[in-house]
Amino acid sequence: MSAQQTAQDLTKLAASRSPADRERLMLALADLCAQVNEAIQRPQIQALLGSIFLSLVGGAEHDIRRALAERLASADWPPAELVNALAMDEIEIARPVIASSPVLKDADLIRLLIEATIDHQIEVAQRPSIGPPVVETILRQGEPLVMTALAGNDTADISPEGMAQLVEASRQIAAMRSPLARHPRLTSEQAQRLYVWVGQSLRAAIVSRFRVDAAALDAALAEAVSQARAQADDVAGSRLKAEQADMERRLIAKLYGAGQLRPSYLLRALREQRLSLFIEALAKLGNYSSEEVRKAIDADRADILALACLSVGVDRGAFSTLLALVRDLNQGRPGGDIAVARRVYTAFSGDSVGKAGGAFRKALEAV
Repeated sequence: MSAQQTAQDLTKLAASRSPADRERLMLALADLCAQVNEAIQRPQIQALLGSIFLSLVGGAEHDIRRALAERLASADWPPAELVNALAMDEIEIARPVIASSPVLKDADLIRLLIEATIDHQIEVAQRPSIGPPVVETILRQGEPLVMTALAGNDTADISPEGMAQLVEASRQIAAMRSPLARHPRLTSEQAQRLYVWVGQSLRAAIVSRFRVDAAALDAALAEAVSQARAQADDVAGSRLKAEQADMERRLIAKLYGAGQLRPSYLLRALREQRLSLFIEALAKLGNYSSEEVRKAIDADRADILALACLSVGVDRGAFSTLLALVRDLNQGRPGGDIAVARRVYTAFSGDSVGKAGGAFRKALEAV
């Protein structure tokens, strides 16, 4: 087709107000620009082309915008404003531009990582030969899907520190482990760390690629698993104890509020082998803290516990049984002679019983 005929066709399309003709005009302009020499890179021409294309793109259908993006994906002549607009478009339109447009610079890619959708960010992470500023932004954001895409990008300019960060992240993000095990920038030291977290097939790949001691790593892995399980059990046990203590506090508060918490409940809790419930009940009856009662039952003398029990109405006969049950549940504590403890009931009798609570606190201070 001659230049004159092309000009006539473009003029006719430009004069038409039909959406289809305007879309044909846009694609025809793209084809024409691709054939023009370096003069098209001049700032004035770039500004004019940007204005024209953005005006046409704004009203174009999805399929036309996608066709334009595919034509411009590898071209170096399109105005940056146009390419950035296509890169921020729907992912089907943006994908070819993000993947290969030479017009997109690091700053443009970083903007996509910050402002665009996860799908756009994944495309950025998969783009060939992305530079350190883009890689650092991905690592700083720490989005799992984008990190996984970066782990699979063998051409990305990832520093040793960045690789170490990816390997550490793979402890939580399992999808990263397979691409990292085969990554050309993975070091022997990093491979040994990764070995602990991957499955058997990937371990074989790591052993075949790096000179590592598989037996030593397996032993370290077994130890790590054992420690992790023990730690998990400790955490679960602590959580369970905390939940149990909260339930017991609420139960005691409910009984106390209903007027049903009496000294006899202390023996009942001990006979049910619920030492923590006994502590909460005694604390509530005497207006003591749980820590004060715990200190009393852990003391090396039993008279302190006797003072607490006397102050809430536990009689002399019941105290001997109560003390024996506490010692059974608390590794023999509180210590001391029971006869000495029972003298509390002689020292504080009649009108002086009310002073037993004060004496209890003073005895705790002296311990």
